[in-house]
Amino acid sequence: MTIEVKNLTKRYGHNKAVDDISFEIKEGEIVGFLGPNGAGKTTTMNILTGYLSASEGVAKIGGKDILEEPDEVKKMIGYLPEQPPLYHQMTVLEYLNFIYELKKVKLPREEHIESICRLVRIDNVAKRVIGNLSKGYKQRVGIAQALIGNPPVLILDEPTVGLDPKQIIEIRTLIKRLGESHTVILSSHILSEVQAVCDRILIINQGKLIADSSAQELTKSFGSTSNLTVRVAASDEEAPFRMLGKIPGAEKVETLGCKEAGSFDYEIKSKDGVDIRNEIVKRVIERGWGLLMIRAQEATLEEIFIGLVNKTSSKGGKK
Repeated sequence: MTIEVKNLTKRYGHNKAVDDISFEIKEGEIVGFLGPNGAGKTTTMNILTGYLSASEGVAKIGGKDILEEPDEVKKMIGYLPEQPPLYHQMTVLEYLNFIYELKKVKLPREEHIESICRLVRIDNVAKRVIGNLSKGYKQRVGIAQALIGNPPVLILDEPTVGLDPKQIIEIRTLIKRLGESHTVILSSHILSEVQAVCDRILIINQGKLIADSSAQELTKSFGSTSNLTVRVAASDEEAPFRMLGKIPGAEKVETLGCKEAGSFDYEIKSKDGVDIRNEIVKRVIERGWGLLMIRAQEATLEEIFIGLVNKTSSKGGKK
């Protein structure tokens, strides 16, 4: 199920929470939607789910306009807000049956709810009261309610917030599994989670879309092969240091000492646009040393995010 957003704008008085953004998400993609607080991220997601109307522009899901056919579009969306809409006094099964009725689902009730419970792995707590469940299980119940009715699109707002590392890994695995049969938009402040789960990343700041790319492409474009870390297995530290400094295109070499027994690490800066990795490999092998590691120092997704946000914020956008 495709999602199309064209020239979307949302105004509150004279302020633009969302400012003329456009993107398309293809069927089966898992897309991360990132932005600092107040960037317009939640507003955009609320427009996509039909909770807010846009001031200008068009948003379509499966070819249907959200503004013109809101009831039809809402049937195609499963939404998990940052605070899952749970009734803590109900059991899991009572709650999911309530959501089934609320959504007016026509699928076989018992079979449908049981299959969702198995998918999100809450079948073992199905008869327990929600208020007595752990944070991780409550989050799973929240995802389960989003899946009631088998919507082809899932919009998950901060699905791992407040979870411990084990629970985060479990939810990450679940989202990947859901991505096999759903189009997923995942909003998160945990950038490593977005990088681990998503096929593509959208970054919004001050209401504007400032990046639309895969995590790999983003790190490649902001990273560089001009800064390398090399680990050489050799009997002394000085010989590899001298050799690396003589490689054409190497501007600066620093020794980082012994990080692994029998080897030494070096940081090498080369001239812009010059890739010296093949020459490093060749010369290390010629001297009979072992090349244990050669790694380009690519920018992390966190550094990219901060860099993009700072760059766009410095251009005098809205405050």
